[in-house]
Amino acid sequence: MRNILSLLALLSLFAVTPALAGSDQDELTEMLNEFLAGASVNDAAAHDRFWAEELVYTSSRGLRYGKAEIMEGMSADAEPGEEEPAVVYSAEDIRIMQFGTTAVVAFRLLGKPQDDPDQVLQYFNTGTFIKRKGEWRVVAWQATVIPEEG
Repeated sequence: MRNILSLLALLSLFAVTPALAGSDQDELTEMLNEFLAGASVNDAAAHDRFWAEELVYTSSRGLRYGKAEIMEGMSADAEPGEEEPAVVYSAEDIRIMQFGTTAVVAFRLLGKPQDDPDQVLQYFNTGTFIKRKGEWRVVAWQATVIPEEG
């Protein structure tokens, strides 16, 4: 009897775990898409909400930044751009691996310059998210240019 109860308890744990992970995956995907929409119009609030204070960001050019440097590059009192964004960012092939309160989000970032609709900038991006006090924030980010096929 004891073994049956243990087996049932274990099976119920497996039944609940995907639902919890699924809701976090949905939340992380939505957060990423909201951030990319904000980044497209230089929305400082979108950056502030997305990045953790201790962020380590490695750019596609091999430069390393923290959140403070990213925020310095934006005017603190500037409103998001009301004009057409110069580049519209979106994500494809989003892959999320969750490990409790840590998640790795890998995706293909597409940048579409508005002045050249035939051009598409492509990057592989990988971010490490930590959930604290019920909120996900990015603590590490790596961007890599995907070379144009030629």
